[in-house]
Amino acid sequence: MVSLLRRRAPCLRLTIGASFTFMAEPQQRAPRCCPLLTMWSACVVLALASAALGSAQSESHRPRHDSNLEIYKRLFETKRKDQLNALKNLVELNDINQQYKIIDIMLKGLFKVLEDSRQILVAANMQPDDPFPMDDKIKEAYSHVVENTAFFGDVALRFPRIVHHYYDRNADWGGLLRWGLNFCNQTGVFTGGAHQHVLTLMSQELGITEKSPDFTNPYRTERDDVLHTAEAFQKILREEEKRRRKEEKRKEIRKGPRISRSRTEL
Repeated sequence: MVSLLRRRAPCLRLTIGASFTFMAEPQQRAPRCCPLLTMWSACVVLALASAALGSAQSESHRPRHDSNLEIYKRLFETKRKDQLNALKNLVELNDINQQYKIIDIMLKGLFKVLEDSRQILVAANMQPDDPFPMDDKIKEAYSHVVENTAFFGDVALRFPRIVHHYYDRNADWGGLLRWGLNFCNQTGVFTGGAHQHVLTLMSQELGITEKSPDFTNPYRTERDDVLHTAEAFQKILREEEKRRRKEEKRKEIRKGPRISRSRTEL
């Protein structure tokens, strides 16, 4: 605020000086100040001070250089390499049945972590454009949201048919992912980096944002299209659905009423 007022001070002196000259009497007397001009000058100073204060408050929301965020961004790059290496092994598995089962388990765990992390960040009133958190619990939740959202983008682009099979049927996942994307886009972690492209492509692939006219999934191959539309893939989907229904029925049976031990002894 002080620096801004110092920059504006010469203009104010010139303006006020000109007003004094205009009001001065012909004789060599001390210049008199018009009350209206004095009030106007005071209003100008107050307006400048208010503007400077508002600017300072908005800039204080996040430091111009958040050193902790920069450190995390370097760690994030290392984490992304590990994620992509793990995903490469899954791509090279060349077994749709196994891929389907692994992705099934993976997505359930991923969205569970994402939901738990969201609750922690919301409870702490942590905004995505706040300075990088120092509290360990909040820091962990922050990194889980950023890393899992990016990783889900990798999976969705490389296995679009399998991911669509799950994602399109789960409204809770859709709302959670939209929140995660919005959070990631405001953190500054992805700004100017290659990983921003992953979020953009994933949003278009899943229909979260409208597809651009030139949209293409760079990870989709002809083999994927042929394989995932083949009867073999459809058969796997049907078998997986049967397995899931049986599993749900077993869970319901376990939750049913049980005979107490004392009753059986009778």
